[in-house]
Amino acid sequence: MSVALSLTVNGKAERAEIDPRTLLVEFIRNDLGLTGTHVGCDTGQCGACTVLIDGNAVKACTILAVQAEAAKVTTIEGLANNGEMHPMQAAFKECHGLQCGFCTPGMVLSAIDLVQRHPNADEKKIRAELEGNLCRCTGYQNIVKAVAQGAAAMRR
Repeated sequence: MSVALSLTVNGKAERAEIDPRTLLVEFIRNDLGLTGTHVGCDTGQCGACTVLIDGNAVKACTILAVQAEAAKVTTIEGLANNGEMHPMQAAFKECHGLQCGFCTPGMVLSAIDLVQRHPNADEKKIRAELEGNLCRCTGYQNIVKAVAQGAAAMRR
């Protein structure tokens, strides 16, 4: 049995017939071929699968694709505008807020949501808000610096 799914991903209308048990992360990666959304833990613990749904950070391994019906989903591939990186992406690059890069897409999207909710977040708030995103490489110092720099750029 399949169900119809209709949503917007990175500004493009998408329609598909899917198994109703399909996770959003599986739909994004397998059906749409957008592999920047990573699968890290399959339990919602690591944040590597984070996307924006109607502007809010959501771990795509924790919801069914059908739960995103009629929603606007943004993945890491949808952030750049005419080949120019989103200010948060640029800040992660400039501040060396990544090493292996596995956590980076989810971290960047979580950071954008964080800044939209708390535009003037201090270091303590940034660290608290990013607790649901794990990085095994960086020690977080440059990630926090990148989020603060990205927030300043987003305010401009």
